[in-house]
Amino acid sequence: MVGEVFSDRYELEELVGSGAMSSVYRAHDRLLDRTVALKVLHDHHLQDPGYVERFRREARSVAVLSHPNIVTVIDRGEHEQRQFIVFEYVGGENLKRLIVTEGPLPVDRALQLTIQIARGLSFAHRNGLVHRDVKPQNVLLNGDGQAKMTDFGIARSLNVQRGMTETGTVLGTSDYIAPEQAQGGHVDEQSDVYSLGVVLYELLTADVPYPGENFVAVAMQHINEPPPSVRAKRPDVPPRIDAAVQRAMAKSPADRFPTMADFGRELEACLAGDEAGTQVIQAPAASPPRPRKRMSAWPLVLVLLGVLAAGAVVAYLLFHGNSTGGSPGGSAGSVPHLRAVTAYDPNGTGAPGENNSQAPLATDGDLGTAWSTENYYDGTLNKPGVGLVLDAGNAATVRRIVVDTSTPGFTAVIRAGDSTSDFPATVSASQVVSSGEATFDVSGSRHRYYLLWITALGGNHQVKITEVKAV
Repeated sequence: MVGEVFSDRYELEELVGSGAMSSVYRAHDRLLDRTVALKVLHDHHLQDPGYVERFRREARSVAVLSHPNIVTVIDRGEHEQRQFIVFEYVGGENLKRLIVTEGPLPVDRALQLTIQIARGLSFAHRNGLVHRDVKPQNVLLNGDGQAKMTDFGIARSLNVQRGMTETGTVLGTSDYIAPEQAQGGHVDEQSDVYSLGVVLYELLTADVPYPGENFVAVAMQHINEPPPSVRAKRPDVPPRIDAAVQRAMAKSPADRFPTMADFGRELEACLAGDEAGTQVIQAPAASPPRPRKRMSAWPLVLVLLGVLAAGAVVAYLLFHGNSTGGSPGGSAGSVPHLRAVTAYDPNGTGAPGENNSQAPLATDGDLGTAWSTENYYDGTLNKPGVGLVLDAGNAATVRRIVVDTSTPGFTAVIRAGDSTSDFPATVSASQVVSSGEATFDVSGSRHRYYLLWITALGGNHQVKITEVKAV
């Protein structure tokens, strides 16, 4: 689609991100001679009225939100039956990529970013809109480092009685989902408060609070496990900030900050260095606490089965549930979490030349980020191959590997070994990745390291891997 002109006005210049529902392009607005972002609903969703209405509703919802910490909607329309929304173009990276590349942020920087997000969300709440998918991937940073909230695709009116998504349906991303949201219950602005508390935890520690291998495993921790302490991982974080995170992540909405504005004001006080402040919601310690009744997994399983029956919606949910995190391993029947650790270029310039530092972006759970090969201007590798090394954590049996890419056409195969420099076993058939997603059936013995070995570019000057995972 690059080079195509939508509505005789918006010329698509570059694909900058793709998800389960839509793709985002940098585009040139010929009428006003400016750069914009153009979001296009995937063609295979056009026959589903629910997806089309949700996409249109996103444009209507965000169009009323004019705030420096919310990405501005400029236009929406239809081009050759394809639905699109035009946003202001934010040229920086998203917050998830910042965490992946820089690790735990300085405390002041983490607070400043979270305060900006809280201001944008508070404004949305005051205008009757709850986001419901607050996560670092949905926060863009402009050239000045200012945070801007985006992707209100599953947002919902705070005042609606019946709407696109009813109580009993789970929407959201598992690493950041509020307990009530994971159970298909009522969602309001305090659900956004919980998710933003998770984001702040990740900004300060570079880890999500509840890692797990699948949606249910992570969601059950959000429902049952107490909020973890930031200071347990990072002792230099002041106690008041740790307490604010734990309060935002309280299991009961009634125990959280009453509003997003209250959460933001507490973080502003933390940034100013005030000593007095919020207290963690917890039981008295005078006597040994009685065991807390844990929530059974069955209600959540039943809700998820209901979501599964919804078909296309579930594909969106489960995709986002498989985000970064999880225990490495490979016990019988389990699916190991693969972590991209380095590029592999034994016959060329070496890993640094193949964008080694970008490797973790291929397993960060975000289709808007990618590892890419270096640029081969003649479209030819001129060597046996180049690859991406995937670490299963320890020796593990992998049955299938799914590869997402924004540059289909290349040829690849899966190889395996027990070090990052030697992959003697070829464990899949070679195939041409002809679409944006390809599945490699893997066979053979247990290995710790797996290699996505690219042997031909297929006309691309550069191959981009947006996400790799074992399934």
